[in-house]
Amino acid sequence: MTRALRFDRIGQLIWLSLFGRWMFALLVPWFVPTISYLLIGDPFFASFSNFFLGMGMVLVMTILAFVPHDWAAQYIASKYPSLHSTLRRSIYTAVTFWILTIIYVSVYGFLIIYFKPLNAELDAGKMINVYLFETVAVLILTALYEGNYSLKKWKEIKVNKEAIRKAGMQGQLQSLKSQVSPHFLFNSLNTLSALITDEPKRAEQFVDEMAQVYRYLLQNNQDGLTTLSTELKFIRSYFHLLKTRYDQGVELLIKVNEADLDKFIPPLTLQLLVENAVKHNAILENNPLYIHIRSAENDVLEVCNNVVEKSTPVKSTKLGLANIYAKYSLLSDKQPVIYAGTEQFKIMLPLLNEKTENQ
Repeated sequence: MTRALRFDRIGQLIWLSLFGRWMFALLVPWFVPTISYLLIGDPFFASFSNFFLGMGMVLVMTILAFVPHDWAAQYIASKYPSLHSTLRRSIYTAVTFWILTIIYVSVYGFLIIYFKPLNAELDAGKMINVYLFETVAVLILTALYEGNYSLKKWKEIKVNKEAIRKAGMQGQLQSLKSQVSPHFLFNSLNTLSALITDEPKRAEQFVDEMAQVYRYLLQNNQDGLTTLSTELKFIRSYFHLLKTRYDQGVELLIKVNEADLDKFIPPLTLQLLVENAVKHNAILENNPLYIHIRSAENDVLEVCNNVVEKSTPVKSTKLGLANIYAKYSLLSDKQPVIYAGTEQFKIMLPLLNEKTENQ
């Protein structure tokens, strides 16, 4: 990078950091005149030239001091972004502002006392008033930063929640299209009809599981996250319908660590994956479709199935996977990872912590 480009980038950073921030606009009208008087004294009001020259000098000094204050505030906010960290973030911001202010004010004060621009009357004794005023200014500046940040964060969370709600509605509609479609309902009722005649007890259980499935589809997709234990309970009910229909042609194997049961995933994630596995693979009793749901390392849930090619492959719309990716994008910076092979299809789902994600 050339020196010219380096200086240009620094200039852009200063511009974006300073003039794009309304806090500076709020501080200048009262802060600059007041600190100008404290640093210069009565000569500040002795003439128009002194007033404007003093204001210009202190404004430049304020700009030079404000930029590192702003960068420090952004850095602290990046380290403690959650609204739950408001107190800690405010304390760190105030302490950092005070340290930077002490450094800048001490340097400026020494230069003014030594060179006495505009016949400044500042001395070591009057510096106490400057420090006291800067203490108040630091508290006000911290409050402005924290208020602005918290408001933006609150709005961001509300926007994300609304986006999650919309994604949930889209996922619900997609689930209803695929599961409450006449084809699916027709097959389920046919299965139920056969069971009622031959195996009334199994028919009763089938109806109970079918009710659980539809209740979950209609209700739980309204939430941003659900516990893995709740999702697994649902997927067992959902798989019961598939098992009743396909018998030995499909198997579900679940091996999840107990510690992972209280972690979170977007609702209907497992249903979409199991549905995709059944949709895109042949169901043969002599070559069953095996679906595995198991814990992996580093808070990851592995969902995989063997590939049993259909004689007539089903064209993939990838809407189910897109829905899962969209929800994860809104809830966390972690994303599912897919491994698609000729013999096995596997997806690694991050298990989330509801208390920390999306804060």
